[in-house]
Amino acid sequence: MAEKSFKYIILGGGVSAGYAAKEFANQGVKPGELAVISKEAVAPYERPALSKGYLFPEGKNLKFAFGVCFLFREGIIIFTSIAGAARLPGFHCCVGSGGEKLLPESYKQKGIELILSTEIVKADLAAKTLVSAAGDVFKYETLIIATGSTVLRLTDFGVKGADSTNILYLREIDDADKVVEAIKAKKGGKAVVVGGGYIGLELSSALRINDFDVTMVFPEPWCMPRLFTADIAAFYETYYTNKGVKIIKGTVASGFTAHPNGEVNEVQLKDGRSLEADIVIVGVGAKPLTSLFKGQVEEDKGGIKTDAFFKTSVPDVYAVGDVATFPLKMYGDMRRVEHVDHSRKSAEQAVKAIKAAEGGGTVEEYDYLPFFYSRSFDLSWQFYGDNVGDSVLFGDSNPSNPKPRFGAYWIQDGKVVGAFMEGGCGDENKALAKVAKARPVAESLDELAKQGISFAAKI
Repeated sequence: MAEKSFKYIILGGGVSAGYAAKEFANQGVKPGELAVISKEAVAPYERPALSKGYLFPEGKNLKFAFGVCFLFREGIIIFTSIAGAARLPGFHCCVGSGGEKLLPESYKQKGIELILSTEIVKADLAAKTLVSAAGDVFKYETLIIATGSTVLRLTDFGVKGADSTNILYLREIDDADKVVEAIKAKKGGKAVVVGGGYIGLELSSALRINDFDVTMVFPEPWCMPRLFTADIAAFYETYYTNKGVKIIKGTVASGFTAHPNGEVNEVQLKDGRSLEADIVIVGVGAKPLTSLFKGQVEEDKGGIKTDAFFKTSVPDVYAVGDVATFPLKMYGDMRRVEHVDHSRKSAEQAVKAIKAAEGGGTVEEYDYLPFFYSRSFDLSWQFYGDNVGDSVLFGDSNPSNPKPRFGAYWIQDGKVVGAFMEGGCGDENKALAKVAKARPVAESLDELAKQGISFAAKI
């Protein structure tokens, strides 16, 4: 057993960890003060690449959803139209926001100790001590919890046959490698995607582009129900159907059967139907990794409760990214947000707050505008704000058109509180963010529908 001490420890190896490390470097951390501890074997990377560019089929050339290059524009990653699959080191943090790429050797050059393939199994926040599975002890003065989320697995719910080979999930690069291997092994076969959210939509697109016969199954009345309205979802469902993706709604996978070699061969649905499958990919949600800290820190809404600087109820302990339940200033409530944009910005906020406090100063409270985006096939959408109240659609939402371009506004108490756009350009997306932040008064739903994107452009 070894024992090491650091002034700061970032626990986690995802997006938040990479961006926190970058901000510490920007703030002038001294050699030997900071360690990043991750159970993954690779340095922090831009996780969205795994459901997009990483699954690029060799020899094809596609826009948006796939590619090896990153172009920073309007605060998001655009995957450019370049043949070949995204691979490390191409998407290490922090290329996703136009920043410096932190290669494994970059951490050493900046005086940061990168401790990989190390799972922490015990955290004693009172003693400021972490213990690894190998028995190594890590002591800290300040801890940033950036442990992120883990996927919900069908085996967690006792689904029969859910442990069969080629029933796959996607969260980490090891998961993506398994998906790529299965795609190559079962080329042109049948794939079933369980779930109709981010993973369901992006992986259905990826598998179809890889020439699979794809069926997407989900229990809700339409896809992406936490964000999309029925009208928005109707566009994507029809678009996907036109691309050859079969969609089954209103039921769930209740069991699986396998070949004698253990590989899945059939998905049984609760409504009595069964689907042949060479690959099954499951995307039914995720849960924040907070179990190490149960009973030691205050929790709220499934995450670790923080203030606007991401300080927890325990002195010198901060929580960022997926695990943090923080005050969303513009709405006056507490929220936990699972998205790469928040993972980046919350990490930077926490480090700025830590360093400012050391100098006797402060930083402004975290004032976050919720932002979500996705890329699939030739589609590209962005959403800003809150999807509450009434909604109105505008623009061309005909899924048969080669370049559909449409949007939506959400109105609550007479104000526009959320904005969505498919196929928008940079200036239009900037305008959407501005209108969602300003929350202007809307005359009527009909007038919003008539003005469309021009309403946001005037704000």
